[in-house]
Amino acid sequence: MSFLATAVLYPCALAALALGAGLLVDRAAGGTLAPALLLSAGVAALIALSQLLTFMSPLAPATPWAMLALALAGLLACPGRLRMLAGAAARRPLLVAGPVVAYALALAPVLVAGRTTFSSFMALADSAVHMMGADYLIHHGQSYGGLDVHNSYGRFISDYYGTSYPSGADTLFGGSATLLGLPLIWAFQPFNAFILASAFGPAWQLARRVGLSGALAWAAALCAVVPALVYGYDLLGSVKEITALAMMLAAGALVADHDRWLGGPARRSLPFALVLAAGVSALGPAFGAWGIAAIVVLLGAVALGRPAAARRRVAAQAAFAAVAGAIAALPTIAGLGASLKVASAIASTSNPGNLHTPLRATQVFGVWLGDSYKAQPAGGSLTLTRLLIGLTAAAALAGAAWLLRARSYALAAWIALTLVCWGVVSVAVTTWAGAKTLMITSPVVVLLAWAGVAALAGKRRAPARVAAAFALAAALLAGVLISDELQYRSANLAPTARYEELASVGHRFAGQGPALFTDFDEYAMYELRRLDIGGPDFVYPPPALASLASGYGQPVALERAPPAALAAYPLVVTRRDPLQSRPPAAYELAWQGDYYEVWKRRRAAPASAGTVTLAGSAAQQCARIAALVRSSPGASALAAAPAPRVVAVSLAASRHPRRWGHERLGLVMGVPGTLRARFSVPSAGAWEVWVQGQLMPTVTLAIDGHRLASIGGELSGNSLVPDTVPPRTLVLRAGSHTLTIDRGAPTFAPGDRGAAVLDAIFLTPARTQAGLALEQVPLARWHSLCGRSYRWVEAVQPAA
Repeated sequence: MSFLATAVLYPCALAALALGAGLLVDRAAGGTLAPALLLSAGVAALIALSQLLTFMSPLAPATPWAMLALALAGLLACPGRLRMLAGAAARRPLLVAGPVVAYALALAPVLVAGRTTFSSFMALADSAVHMMGADYLIHHGQSYGGLDVHNSYGRFISDYYGTSYPSGADTLFGGSATLLGLPLIWAFQPFNAFILASAFGPAWQLARRVGLSGALAWAAALCAVVPALVYGYDLLGSVKEITALAMMLAAGALVADHDRWLGGPARRSLPFALVLAAGVSALGPAFGAWGIAAIVVLLGAVALGRPAAARRRVAAQAAFAAVAGAIAALPTIAGLGASLKVASAIASTSNPGNLHTPLRATQVFGVWLGDSYKAQPAGGSLTLTRLLIGLTAAAALAGAAWLLRARSYALAAWIALTLVCWGVVSVAVTTWAGAKTLMITSPVVVLLAWAGVAALAGKRRAPARVAAAFALAAALLAGVLISDELQYRSANLAPTARYEELASVGHRFAGQGPALFTDFDEYAMYELRRLDIGGPDFVYPPPALASLASGYGQPVALERAPPAALAAYPLVVTRRDPLQSRPPAAYELAWQGDYYEVWKRRRAAPASAGTVTLAGSAAQQCARIAALVRSSPGASALAAAPAPRVVAVSLAASRHPRRWGHERLGLVMGVPGTLRARFSVPSAGAWEVWVQGQLMPTVTLAIDGHRLASIGGELSGNSLVPDTVPPRTLVLRAGSHTLTIDRGAPTFAPGDRGAAVLDAIFLTPARTQAGLALEQVPLARWHSLCGRSYRWVEAVQPAA
């Protein structure tokens, strides 16, 4: 039900909201909008409304209902226009099918998986920030004074949104998903896909303007919406850039259609003003480059082809648009100084994000026959990629000449200035911002290549030329779709069951924080937002506990926590993993799921006087316990955390395909094959089998030839911290056994072309857990702990 609600119901609701808002904008503007631009105008209006309401923080919770009211007003006020649209849809079903197909392509990994998830997982954690921000802005507005900036959640919100980080896409996302009561973590990918699909209308309008019609215009618009680089950024969850791209294409379509509205009554400039304001709200002042390009073309059209009277009307339109745009983008303009600092920081950052090398300029042509836009294709794929890029470039040159011969000067000028923006910005910014500019420019270049299809067909549509045009169109379309399919196959999808369990933890313990979170996963900040969590291995760790991890994304050693600093956290949330230490003696297990454990600080718990971890020989361990006793004169007892019995399955001694690679101590199962390993259990009974690794492709686990489980879609938040899969329980006799793990041939499932990384396999007696009862002995009997197996020993003071 949740899958249908997010993947099907949510985009339908978004379409209704955008259509209603677009109709209202069109009515206010005098009915000049082309039907293909209604969704884009509606999206722009909804962004403006959500920005204004969250800017006035007390009104922020009303945002979802205000959006609904705006849409209903448009739908009820324009029954005649709705009937006309229905008739037009019946006559031109391709125009309706286009956004649906674009949406399906953009959401393909989620749709094929058939579960609630998102595709940016383990690629870039910015999606987590947008989920947190969208939720916070709708509930609290753009007011950040009440945040606890000593914890990771509060610091993230404050350092991003409190510094005028662009939030236009987030307020629309948060308001629309909240209206339907949807978890933002599962609505995020459908929202991105919808915004990208909403760009189909402007792209189709532009395709018509370059001289295409029917199926060719439809294919051109589809290619412009999902070229390889744009598709990669969509899978990455780049909501700011996807929204800016949709607004940029809408602005271009309005420029190309300027004869419909420019020089008329002042109100006719409203859609253009809203589109530019929405782009600025979504991307920040950086969108000004594309806005200026559109304005310059319009000024040129006025200067070259308008009488004096019309110029006066244009001046009135410009004044109206300036006021309307300023109001619509008020939060960004009010914090313009801070917004410019954010834009400058993004443009000048030396941090390339997830890009190891700068993107290649040739990626602007929309074709890239590789698993990722971040790496160059190899072998025959590289050769074919170069051929398709060359073909697309030649078509773009022919398209440019065609536009000039057809005297489509406004459209040609807009395309030219957009390319100039790309060139200027690319020189002025560093790798990260340059890649975004390349992505936003790609649809324009792809459309120019499709203008080459129109040039090849010619005005007279001679059969031979039409056949050649269709052949070129087929090559352009195939190049884009195959590029997208290769990226789709390599997508990593977020683990559904684990996040659903985290959500249940967030609801169960809401308001009982702050909570310390010891697993690396920044999406947990959204799921556990009601617990005000802090993560020692996050970008913003709690200052007093940052030393528990050796750096960003590194494992957390909870036993190193200073007792006084840990006392500030009533809750500790840990992964369920027998190899990890449990929290100190002051905490007791309050809840356990398949993936996580929640530890609660006991009331009047005795204070800790010190802790030692036990490693090395028995003599070394005993010496550490003695040193702890000597350094804790005020302690009354020792508490020891027993270490569970662990039977490790040696991956190094296993038999497996030679083509499997190695990653640290684990195996990279990059090709189909089977691992076989022998292990021995000391006693008969029930045992739990634990598997650790990053297992997006499905692998099959069997013991002694009996199939135990199929494991897939199990990923952690970071490749540096192995993911621990919930254990499988079985009864074994004492002695030797054979374990097999089979990685089958890749299927069409998303992520199935990637490698499955196996880090470790081990067994523990059933019902073993990190919450085994602590052993306590009086301080005087500390020798009784020597020679036994413990994780740590803690000296505790008498209870107050």
